[in-house]
Amino acid sequence: MHPFAAEVLQFYIDVAGLQQMLYLYFEEACGKAQRNKEPGSLLLDSSLDLLLPKFRQSLADLETVASQPIAAAAHELTFQPAEQLQYLLTSCWENISDHQPGLGKTKALLAWLFLQPYAENLADHSEHTLSSSASAHCPFCSGKPVVGVLRPEGDGAKRFLTCSMCSTEWAYRRIVCPACGEETVEKLGIYTASQFSHVRVEACDTCGRYIKTVDLTKNGRAVPIVDELATIPLNFWAYEHGYVKLQTNLLGI
Repeated sequence: MHPFAAEVLQFYIDVAGLQQMLYLYFEEACGKAQRNKEPGSLLLDSSLDLLLPKFRQSLADLETVASQPIAAAAHELTFQPAEQLQYLLTSCWENISDHQPGLGKTKALLAWLFLQPYAENLADHSEHTLSSSASAHCPFCSGKPVVGVLRPEGDGAKRFLTCSMCSTEWAYRRIVCPACGEETVEKLGIYTASQFSHVRVEACDTCGRYIKTVDLTKNGRAVPIVDELATIPLNFWAYEHGYVKLQTNLLGI
C-alpha cells in the first residue's frame, strides 16, 4: 500500500463496512423480490419512513469514523428535525444525474454515502436489462460514472463505466468522452504514472473533464472502486493540468 493512500483506504474500509450493514438492512426491510421494473424510475417518497430513522443512526455511526469536517457535519445533522433530513435526502435523490458530493458540500456527501447502498440494493433486486449504452449516465438510476473499467475481451479490452450511485456497470465505447461525447482521438488524452501502471487518466481537451480508468488486462486483481480512490496523485496531476473530474467519489474527491 502506498503511504499516502493509507488514511484514505482506512476511511473507505470504515465507510464500506457501514454501507454493507445498511445494504443488508434495506434488503431485509424491502425483501429480495424484484421491486422496480423500469430503469430510471427509482422513487424515494414511498421509502422515506424506512430511510429517515436509519439516516439519523447512520450519521452517528459516520461521526465515529470520519475526520473533520465530515464528522462535524454528521454531528450537526444528527440533531436536525426530520423535515430537514428528508429535504436533504430527497434533493440528493432527485438530482442524481447532476449531483457532485464533495468535501465542500459535506452534508450532501453524507446523504450520498447513505443513499448509495439503498440505490445499489434497488439495482440488485430489480428487473432490468443493461448492455451497451450510448449514454454516459447510468441506464438504471441516471447517475454519473465514477470510474471506467477495461475488461479483457478477445485479444483486447472492452470499456465499461461504473455508476457512482448504484454501482451498476454498463458497456461504453472506448474512443469517446463520457462527459461531452467528443470522439476526436487527438483531443482525448490518456495519462499514466509508473507507480500505477494499471490506472490511467482519460482526459478530454474539448470539455476539460476527466475520468480514471482501471485496466484489468494489466492487473486482474484490481478493484476499480478501491484503486480509483487510492491513486490520489493522478487526481493532483489532472488538477494541475486544468482538468476537472467528471464525478467525485465517495470521499468527495
